[in-house]
Amino acid sequence: MSPIAITLCLLLFVIILFVTEKLPLAVTSMIALMVLVLTGVLSPKDAFAGFVDTNLILFVAMFIIGGAFFETGMANKVGGIVTKFAKTERQLIVAVMLVTGIMSGFLSNTGTAAILIPVIIGIASKSGFSRSRLLLPLIFAAAMGGNLSIIGAPGNLLGKSALEQVGQDLGFFEYGYVGLPILLIGTAFFATVGHRFLPNKQGQTGESIYDKTPDFSQVPAWKQKMSLIVMVLTIIAMIFEKQIGIKFYLSGCIGALILVATNVISEKQAYASIDLQTLFVYGGTLALAKALAKTGAGKAIADTVIGTLGQNASPMVLLAVILLLSCVMTNFMSNFGTAALLIPISINISQAMGADPKAVIVATVIGASLAFATPIGMPANMMVFAPGGYNFNDYVKAGLPMVVIGYITSLILLPILFPFYP
Repeated sequence: MSPIAITLCLLLFVIILFVTEKLPLAVTSMIALMVLVLTGVLSPKDAFAGFVDTNLILFVAMFIIGGAFFETGMANKVGGIVTKFAKTERQLIVAVMLVTGIMSGFLSNTGTAAILIPVIIGIASKSGFSRSRLLLPLIFAAAMGGNLSIIGAPGNLLGKSALEQVGQDLGFFEYGYVGLPILLIGTAFFATVGHRFLPNKQGQTGESIYDKTPDFSQVPAWKQKMSLIVMVLTIIAMIFEKQIGIKFYLSGCIGALILVATNVISEKQAYASIDLQTLFVYGGTLALAKALAKTGAGKAIADTVIGTLGQNASPMVLLAVILLLSCVMTNFMSNFGTAALLIPISINISQAMGADPKAVIVATVIGASLAFATPIGMPANMMVFAPGGYNFNDYVKAGLPMVVIGYITSLILLPILFPFYP
C-alpha cells in the first residue's frame, strides 16, 4: 500500500475506535503511531516527536498545579463559598455554572467537575433542591468554561500546536472571545428558560462515591493558600508570556516544581494527578497529524470536502460545515478525540481554500467543545450519570438546546472575531 493509503486507512481505524471506544483512546493512538513507524510512513524520530512537544510538557505541569488545587481542598472551598450566596434554585444554577465555568477555564474541565460534584451534592442535600437539576448545569459549564483560555481543555492546546506548525499562534484568552459569550448565554438560558428542561429525579442517596464528601480538615491552611497563589501567579505569567520572556510551558513547570518542592502536593500525588491517557492520545494523534501532512492524505481529504462544497463555497458555508461536523462528532466520541482528528484536516482545508488557519482551527475547537447532548461526549458527562440518576434522554432534552445555542453563537461571533479571509 502507498503511504497515503496507509494513512487514510489508519485515520478510518482511529475514527471507528474513538467513536466505539472498543479500546482505550490512548491504546488506539499508540497503535496508529506504531503502524506508521513499522510501515515506514514516518521515521521513529518524527513519530515520537509529539512526546517531547512543549505543549505536552505544559499538560504535565498544569495537571500537577490543578492537582494541588484539588488535593488541598482549595477548589472545594472556593466552590462552597460562592454557592452559599444562592438562595433559590435558579440562583444556585447560575452560581454553579459561573463558578464551574471560570474554574474550568484555568484547570482541567474533568478535574473541575470531579471536585465540584460532591460540593453540589452536599449543597443539594442541605437545601432540599434536587441534585439532578444542578449536576447537568455543572458539567455543561465545565465544557463551556474549557474555552475561556488556552489551557482550559486539551483540545485547545492541540489547536495551538497545529498553528505553530504553520507559523501562527494563539493568545492565552483568544478562545475565550467566543467561549465566554457561550458560557454567559448558556448560563442566562438556564436561568430563564432552560431550567424547565432539567430533570427532577428524587431520592438519590448513597448511590455513588460522590456522596462521600472528601475530608480536607487535616490540610494545613498554608498549603491551601500556597496552591491558590502559585496557580494565580502561573496563570498571570502565561498571560504576560511575551512581556516577561518566559514561555508558557516553562511558567507551568516552575509553578509545578514549587508546589512539589514545598510539599504542598506530594510527589506521589503529583504523579497521580497526571492524566496519562491525555498524554498518550496527544502524542499518538500528533504522529497521525504529521502523517496526514507528510503523505498528502490530509490535503486529499480537504480537496474532497472542498469539491463537495464547491471551489467557490462561501466562508459562511465552510464555517457552518466545520462547526456542524465538530458538533456531531463530539457528542458521540470524546471531545479531545474529535479535536485530535479534525484539527489536522482543518489545517489542510484552510490551506487548500487560502483561508486563515487560525479561523478554521478555532471553529473546529469550539465545535468540539459542544458535547452536551449525550452522556459519552466527555468524561464529566458520565461522571454525573449515576449521582444524578439520569438516563440518555435527560442529556438530549437539556443538552440539545445548549448545542444549538453554542452553534448559533459561534456562527455569529466567529466570522466577526476570526474571519476566514481577513
